[in-house]
Amino acid sequence: MVEPPWNVIHVVAKHEKRVAQHLAARSIEHYLPLYSERSKWSDRTVVLERPLFTGYIFVRFSPQSRLPIISIPGVIRLLGNAAVDTIDPEEVATIREGLAKGHILRPHPFLLAGTRVRIRAGIFSGVEGVVTKLRPSCRVIVLVSAIQQCFSLEIGLEHLDVLQAANIPGSIFASGIARA
Repeated sequence: MVEPPWNVIHVVAKHEKRVAQHLAARSIEHYLPLYSERSKWSDRTVVLERPLFTGYIFVRFSPQSRLPIISIPGVIRLLGNAAVDTIDPEEVATIREGLAKGHILRPHPFLLAGTRVRIRAGIFSGVEGVVTKLRPSCRVIVLVSAIQQCFSLEIGLEHLDVLQAANIPGSIFASGIARA
């Protein structure tokens, strides 16, 4: 038997767990992938469970369950309106299995060549540029405007803040979750 695809609901950020509780109370199949992260507070260190995809929960439901889902407090909208905007069950199973086996999965900004970024750490902190190549570290082109010259800088993705995403056709979810 072929498993039905997963749909995605967009929820208010930091309300993912509350929406998941509402889904469970309504007996609606859902999956909220969570990862553990240590956070240092002023008086202690705690381990927090945070959503892997902030603002999104995977759900499977019958067409009759659509209204009870979108009426849950904290739900912004159901993404898509066709089978094109669904997530393959195998992709969700892979994420679920990876987390269950202890693999370190962490959120990551969606970057493409052409994305405008600001460097947030190191000697170039605050400098803006455009991503030209993606690797474990990426190449950012920085313009020195006074002389209309550029230089490239190799820097880790974790040191970049996205300012303006590159133009991409279609929805982020149109082709599913990118596999590494």
